[in-house]
Amino acid sequence: MSAAAPLVLAYRRTWWRRWSLAAALLTVAAVGFLLDVATGPAFLPVGEVVRTVFGEGRDPNVTAIVWSIRLPVACSALVVGAALGLSGAVMQTILHNPLASSYTLGVSAGAGFGAALVIVLGAGLPWPEAVSIPVMAILFAALACAGVYLIGGARAATAEALVLAGIALLFLFQALTSLLQLIASPEALQQVVFWLFGSLQKATWAKLAIMASVLLTGAALLWPMAWRLTALKLGDARAEGLGVNVRALRIRSFALISALTGVSVAFVGTIGFVGLVAPHVARMLVGEDQRVFLPASGLAGAALLSVASVASKTLMPGAVFPIGIITSLIGVPFFVALVLRSRRSHW
Repeated sequence: MSAAAPLVLAYRRTWWRRWSLAAALLTVAAVGFLLDVATGPAFLPVGEVVRTVFGEGRDPNVTAIVWSIRLPVACSALVVGAALGLSGAVMQTILHNPLASSYTLGVSAGAGFGAALVIVLGAGLPWPEAVSIPVMAILFAALACAGVYLIGGARAATAEALVLAGIALLFLFQALTSLLQLIASPEALQQVVFWLFGSLQKATWAKLAIMASVLLTGAALLWPMAWRLTALKLGDARAEGLGVNVRALRIRSFALISALTGVSVAFVGTIGFVGLVAPHVARMLVGEDQRVFLPASGLAGAALLSVASVASKTLMPGAVFPIGIITSLIGVPFFVALVLRSRRSHW
């Protein structure tokens, strides 16, 4: 037995333990998904939901409810949660900032302004809203990312400077969105206000297909970058010493963050703090190895948003709370705890 054998065995045990914890997050997400489909104005038995999902439903009314209404909502919760969790994980890594997320650094607000711009001024655009809303949301999310990168300097800025840059952009885009609300027609204003709360209730299979396509493409593009993102955690100088082009890596990462955040916000509205909470949950479970951390962050985001979706339908019988309110109620205490303990060992 070679001297390196104990190290190899220890590495394998750690590797499998991390993936086992990631699988546990997958289980939580699956349970949340089933409960999300089952809950609503009328609670459906979970067993009947499972049979209906697999095409063996016995009640045609249950089949119609599940496939036409509840499944698009539940699947959207998984996809949007995974997209926000993944984007938050990448942003925290490339900025070396435990407080970074698309929401706290104004990227979601930028995407929100782009979508609101289409809702209010859509009649003057040459494209239908189904195309122009996601395009404008991604465009303004990219502008917000560029603003954080340029204002904060990205390479030399402190965590505090980056957060302040993001907060400045957050207030800027919120002010612009308020201006749009001021000049909007009553119908457009109602649509913008409902959309800014964040809601999955208008999910459709067509919207889900677009969001899932962007998520899968983004995940496929991020996977080859996992080793370089792990190296970046050692610091810019060491990462460059290992052959990583740090500037190019950050630019590519910001582009993917823009797409993941922009499409999610465009179709379900502003949902806060999932991108902040999910990566920290994943980090505490599986560590910093991006090969496991990135999938775990996506799974944690999917699980969190599915649970929040269930809570939004069960807190008050007969009413559905906007899911953005639920995630904010979860995320604000977590954010305050991070501010007070941002130097903890798990970061």
